[in-house]
Amino acid sequence: MKIAVSSSGKDLDSQIDPRFGRCAFFVIVETDDMSFEAFDNENIALGGGAGIQSAQFVASKGAKMVITGNCGPNAVQTLSAAHVEVFVGQSGTVREAIERYTRGDMKSTTTPNVADHHGMGGGAGLGRGMSVGRGGGMGKGSGMGRGMGMGRGMGGTGWSGSGQPDPTPLSKEEELKRLKDQANEMHKQIEALEASMNALEEK
Repeated sequence: MKIAVSSSGKDLDSQIDPRFGRCAFFVIVETDDMSFEAFDNENIALGGGAGIQSAQFVASKGAKMVITGNCGPNAVQTLSAAHVEVFVGQSGTVREAIERYTRGDMKSTTTPNVADHHGMGGGAGLGRGMSVGRGGGMGKGSGMGRGMGMGRGMGGTGWSGSGQPDPTPLSKEEELKRLKDQANEMHKQIEALEASMNALEEK
């Protein structure tokens, strides 16, 4: 059985890279004898669609399972369509993850555990990302790299619609709802931008 692991390095003792679509490497392990191959992830610098491309890549290499930290909806859908099981929320080394799997300590999922474009732009916080809501940066194709760093920096104080910290403290439920609403709105805008780019590329 071949298992693809998102990795920060090229061997079994490398740490798992928490990003799936934009991980540094894919280490594909044959569980029967622990032989493995390591591949550079050529999708790491893509402006969009990295999760889909990475999912198609590991499926093309014969992997039947993916072990990673975070996996967005597009990647999960693509992997599911290719009949590849997904195990998220994993950390430690590639070897440790394979051992956990063989012991039966993992449960596969069909649900993404992050929004699309998790961690783009080097993990910039949501404050910069909220320029999307004001129509800044994102309107130009060159602005895509910025403002998508939804990975970290979403906790703590609430964020107002202007992208500035909201001085009024929110309850946990209110803050979570606000963040979800903002993430959904950003996702819609990103999808619209990608559709526009695809249309331009096809001309």
